[in-house]
Amino acid sequence: MKKPLVGILMGSDSDLAVMGKAAEVLGEMGVSYEIDISSAHRMPDKTAEYAKAARGRGIEVLIAGAGMAAHLAGVIASYTTLPVIGVPLKSGALNGVDALYSTVQMPPGVPVATVAVDGAKNAAYLACSILSIKHPEVERKLEKFREVTRKALLEKSKKLKKK
Repeated sequence: MKKPLVGILMGSDSDLAVMGKAAEVLGEMGVSYEIDISSAHRMPDKTAEYAKAARGRGIEVLIAGAGMAAHLAGVIASYTTLPVIGVPLKSGALNGVDALYSTVQMPPGVPVATVAVDGAKNAAYLACSILSIKHPEVERKLEKFREVTRKALLEKSKKLKKK
């Protein structure tokens, strides 16, 4: 197995339904990844150790999904200089808005790139964009994906015009 380039973390196994979509995209793009559960609040030592050791294991981008207080991505970013992409998850009384604010509102110097609530697919595409700087094979796959998407949309547009 190729060494993972992307680490996907989630605060709970209940987040897998959403975060698994990031894994699917990375798999389709041929990007190796690892996926694990690591709660910022219930497993702080594991979370810190994971973030500190990620670069040494060859990880180049981290994706972190959490709901409610959503501190996971920020905690990870505080322990590494690797790019961290936060996925706020829909949960609780505010349906993910609280998670969005918690993920996007980071102090200067500890950034977390943040996608939409439940936006795990876009987190994976953003990770691919970051990886494409260094990995030409990822760039080619990303370009091909976007071209296929463009062509499909053009076809749909043509069909609408015929109606």
